[in-house]
Order: sequence, then structure tokens, then C-alpha cells
Amino acid sequence: AGLMFTLVFILLVVACSNPANQVTKEEFAKASNWTSDGATAAVTLFIALACAEMFNQGNWQRVWAAKTVGDMRKGFAWGSFLVFLLMTFFGIMGMLAYANYPDEFDNGEMYYYLGFFELLRPLSTFWHVLVLIIVTALAASSVDTLQNAIGCIFSADLLGFGMSDTKITWITRVLVFAINIPAVIMSSQRFDVIGLFLVADIVCATAVLPVFLGLITEDIGFIPAPTELGAFLGIISGIGAVLVNGKILGFTEATSYGEVIADGIWSYFWLTNSTQCAVCGKETMITFIVVPLVAGFFTLFFSKIDIMIRGNRARKPLFKNGFFFGTPEEEVAHYDFSAEREVDEDPVEANGASAENEEVGVETDNVIVDNELGKEAISA
Repeated sequence: AGLMFTLVFILLVVACSNPANQVTKEEFAKASNWTSDGATAAVTLFIALACAEMFNQGNWQRVWAAKTVGDMRKGFAWGSFLVFLLMTFFGIMGMLAYANYPDEFDNGEMYYYLGFFELLRPLSTFWHVLVLIIVTALAASSVDTLQNAIGCIFSADLLGFGMSDTKITWITRVLVFAINIPAVIMSSQRFDVIGLFLVADIVCATAVLPVFLGLITEDIGFIPAPTELGAFLGIISGIGAVLVNGKILGFTEATSYGEVIADGIWSYFWLTNSTQCAVCGKETMITFIVVPLVAGFFTLFFSKIDIMIRGNRARKPLFKNGFFFGTPEEEVAHYDFSAEREVDEDPVEANGASAENEEVGVETDNVIVDNELGKEAISA
């Protein structure tokens, strides 16, 4: 991470010091000024990323892989700090690019999300190659994390079939490879990657509160601990909130750079409310605020009704856990940690304990024999 940050910082200095990328104070002030559009985009981006990252299995992998809670907190703190520096870098580069070519960006000749690369044009081939390496490394690290996380999910579920580790490994690899096929196809169709992320974000927004309100295990006053049925209906309510928002806005088709990419009632999930950027527009911001709140409210509402109607039965699961529908008790049975305990034991202590057990066993046998002899004597 330190090496990557150093390379990015050097690139920032080189790009900014190039004469072709020099801008005046007035030009930079115009590109970096505070606007209401920027404020709504910031709110939308924060909520969207928060909803999506709660379901990022790569993050949860790091949680469960951490040695201690303290190590986990330190890791996330340093990771957040480095991400902040990286995002600051790209933000500065974007503002510099717009300050250099404001008309080209405004009339659509240049794309805002590619502003960073516009600053690289005046640089030599060496810097182009270095940027290619950096971008590839950054993308590969993200893809690697996601693919490992997906593989772990499949592996955990496949354990229920009693397969060997080798079979599970190969089946998981095939499934991960199969998932990549539609991803490659969609990338070849040149969908806006920010738009694709936004679709995933709004889907996560419909489920984030229904799922994570499940951490409440006891009723808090009039607020019930959510039931499984309540959470399920809460997610459905969140999806309905997205559709209602689209209906109120009269949204009938989603367009990207002049091309229709979806139509009908479900097209609002693309959230193409602004031509300026994917996360721009007050309609998109309002949708990201309303949808999680609606989903969370109806999760608690339906849970309360579920408990009133079904009583204690409402606390029991309706849908069994896991890909193959095993119960939690059955899941635990698939994990055998006895080998780890044997490794952790001190061989000397283990041998000593074994010897003591043998002595106790001999003494016990002698007592049993004496008792039997005593019984025979009494009988005689």
C-alpha cells in the first residue's frame, strides 16, 4: 500500500507540473467551487456506498480473518486513511482536468469520469505505462477480493453436501469463472460502470436495514426484534419504494449517453435522473434517503404484526439457512476443530495427562474388582 501511494503521489506531482496542465487560480476556483449539485451527489454517494459496503463480503472476510478486534479496527482505520488519500488524489486530478477543458467537458466531448486520463495525454509514454500498471493493480486487488469472497460463500454452502475439500475447491472455481462470463459480456457492451454500481447500490439499499436490524435480539420498548418474515416483507417494501419513486417522477425509460438501456417500470433502478453524472440529481438523492427508511420501517411494522398474530412461533425461522437449506446446528457439525486443538496442545502435557488417566483407570478397575469380590463374599 505504501509503494502504491508513493507512485500515485509522484504521478500527481508530474501531471501537475507539466506546462500543458497548468491552470490559473481563477480557472481552478471555477472547477473546485461548492455547488448544490455537488452537495446532493456527495450525500447520494455516501448513502449508496454505505449500503453496498455492508454487503461486501470482502469486508466481512477481513472481519472474520482478523486476529483480534483491536487488529481489525487498526486495519480498517489505516485502510480508510489510505483510501481517503487515494480518493483525494483523483478528486484533485478531476478538478484540474475540468479547469483545463471546461467547454469540452460541458458539451460532452470529454467524459467527467475520465478526467484523470485527460491530464495524462501531454505526458510521455513512460508515464502512460506506469499509470497502466497502477490502474491494473488497483483493479486486480478489488476483483481478487470480491472473487475470493464469492468463493468463500460457495465453499461454506457446499460443505453441507459432504464433499471433499478438493471437489469443493474445483466446483467453487468453476462457479466463480461462470459468474465472470456475464460480467465480461456486459463490459463488452460498454455499460457505464458507475451506472452499474448505482444499480447494485439501490438494490442493497432496499435490504440493508431489514437485514442488519436483525442484530436486535430483544424487544426495545415498543420496537420489536425483527422476525424473519418481517425482514422479508421489509425488503419487498424497499423494492416497492423504488418503483413508487419512479412512478411519481413519471420515469419510463433509462438512458445513458443518448442510448436507451432499459424501459418499463423496473427501469428506474438505473437511476438515470441526471445527465451530469450518475450520482447527481436531487431525485436520486431523495430515492437513496427514502428507500432504506421505508424498508426499515416496514420491517419493524410487519415484525410487530407477525408477533401479534403468531406469537412465539414468529421468532422461529421460516427459511432455513444456507444454499442447501441446512439448520444452524447442522452447519456447525460440518466444522471439526479437533485437529486444531491437538496441534495447540503441549505434547509433554498431553502425555502426562494420558499417563494420569491410565493410572486413574487402573485404580478404578481395582475398585470395581474389590467391590465385586465383596459382593461375592457377602453372598457366600
